[in-house]
Amino acid sequence: MSGPSRYPETYAAWQRDPEGWWMAQAAAIDWVRPPSRALFAGRAPFFEWFADGLVNTCWNAVDRHVAAGRGGQTAIILDSPLTGRVRRLTCADLRDRVARLAGALAARGIGAGDRVVIYMPMVPEAIEAMLACARIGAVHSVVFGGFAAPELATRIDDCTPKAILAASCGLEPGRVVRYKPLLDAAIAAAAHKPDFCVILQREAGTATLTPGRDHDWDAFQEGAPPADCLPVRGSHPAYILYTSGTTGQPKGVVRPTAGHLVALDWSMGHVYGVGPGEVFWAASDVGWVVGHSYICYAPLIHANTTVLYEGKPVGTPDAGAFWRVIAEHRVACLFTAPTAFRAIRRDDPRGEHVRLHDLSAFRSLFLAGERADPDTIRWAEAQLGVPVIDHWWQTETGWAIAANPLGLGLLPVRHGSPAVPMPGYDVQVLDEAGRPLPPGGLGAIAIRLPLPPGTLSTLWKADARYRKGYLDRFPGFYETGDAGCRDADGYLYIMARTDDVINVAGHRLSTGAMEEALAAHPDVAECAVIGVADDLKGQVPLGLVCLSRGSARPHEAIVAECVDLVRERIGPVADFKRAVVVERLPKTRSGKILRATMARIADGLPWTMPATIDDPAILGEIAAALAALGYPRR
Repeated sequence: MSGPSRYPETYAAWQRDPEGWWMAQAAAIDWVRPPSRALFAGRAPFFEWFADGLVNTCWNAVDRHVAAGRGGQTAIILDSPLTGRVRRLTCADLRDRVARLAGALAARGIGAGDRVVIYMPMVPEAIEAMLACARIGAVHSVVFGGFAAPELATRIDDCTPKAILAASCGLEPGRVVRYKPLLDAAIAAAAHKPDFCVILQREAGTATLTPGRDHDWDAFQEGAPPADCLPVRGSHPAYILYTSGTTGQPKGVVRPTAGHLVALDWSMGHVYGVGPGEVFWAASDVGWVVGHSYICYAPLIHANTTVLYEGKPVGTPDAGAFWRVIAEHRVACLFTAPTAFRAIRRDDPRGEHVRLHDLSAFRSLFLAGERADPDTIRWAEAQLGVPVIDHWWQTETGWAIAANPLGLGLLPVRHGSPAVPMPGYDVQVLDEAGRPLPPGGLGAIAIRLPLPPGTLSTLWKADARYRKGYLDRFPGFYETGDAGCRDADGYLYIMARTDDVINVAGHRLSTGAMEEALAAHPDVAECAVIGVADDLKGQVPLGLVCLSRGSARPHEAIVAECVDLVRERIGPVADFKRAVVVERLPKTRSGKILRATMARIADGLPWTMPATIDDPAILGEIAAALAALGYPRR
């Protein structure tokens, strides 16, 4: 957008009158009964938004667009390089399919408030399942397809679903992941048993159904009358999404319906800058919060076409996969993780694949999920010639805490910063005693209560755990668990998880700042810095670096240059003296680097295999590389 950004006046308008501002944004949603007010604070700190309104998510995501004449518009594009297929569903197709599935669920006794677990890969039926639950007021809990049986069992026991909707298998490059045996094992291990399961049979690997419990996806829906949209109260849970907990017991984030609708609709136009009818692609998975918010709900609520991609950024077939999808489907905005771009850059450092595709419809790239290092952003800017915007949010918040809001006009970009807080978020940087820090001070990032619409209201069946985990440390604030600082102009810098701020001889240092220095080395494609125990200084930093494809220089020379870079940019106070070259870094399936696990390996502490790890074998490689450096220290 041209001209000065409207962000300052928009944020100021929210600050002056939060109640009036949010009621004005709520007018973009279709209500069966409009709410009497925005904020309900009677149960503080368990705040509610638009609680007495009556509304339906599926109506707002699908039916209202058909009623407005958009029935022929494409709602979902499935692009699956793993099957070689592209499939499109119009808004009218989606409405009919969702209403039929919802009717079949209702005929089997699923109603408002009942939980339904969804255990599916990246296929349109996963979105249909989510919307079918929303249509009849059921509460869905999507579990990442292919999650191990014990992890699925804990989620079944926690949310006690009446039904499970699953697929026979998922696909990864070169292999088929059979979901049904995992599902069977999870149900066998769980104390709670669902009433029934519905299985989508995929050609790549069909499953044997358990008589009396399992139903074929298509046969289950035969003859079922389509279900109407059931109005629910604004405070009604739309879904439960589990995120990792420090105790090993996953935390079920509860997302209330009305605030979810209002916040996501606002974000599409004002943060991402897309209008109804345009194509939006979040290259994530429906099992993660990005998939909930920006593959399924937000684009459909805002009348955008959403892309469902069953593939990888590299290897399906090459580092040009993203550019092909953008070109073929005329994608206006892509949202993905920095990890994806680091992988693309590693395989195609000169961006040769970019120039093979027509990206004339492409206007912006948004990154989130891991800190976007400035070098990766600069590379993307140089290759794509569009705004590259880092933004910051969490599973708990459901949408951006801080961003450069493209739809309000681009603010000056500051590499390394996700820019500024969005309306609804009063973000503070606090010291350990809860006192606000001056600009530049590194501390815990917290958000003054109440959190805005669209964020979590509590944890499923765990109000006390919600208080302890997020509210107790800084009374009156939500503790994000992230550490960072802000500059004199209010730009935020998210430097690390609070646990990743290391203490070197009494100096609190950000591993993110050290990673930023390492990433500036021309041979480094990706990196991580962890704090390892040291008898003298408490902790010292250790770098792990992955090299760009084709780098043939001696590893010892690169490591020495990396050490010099950190010393030059951070200073000798960092005591950065050791780094090791590794082939790859351990990550979750959503792209987060498992720094804490690597630190425990280096320190010789007990650790467990993270349920969300993308490839467990990588930790063995990391352990071997650390052992070669003498870790753990004896």
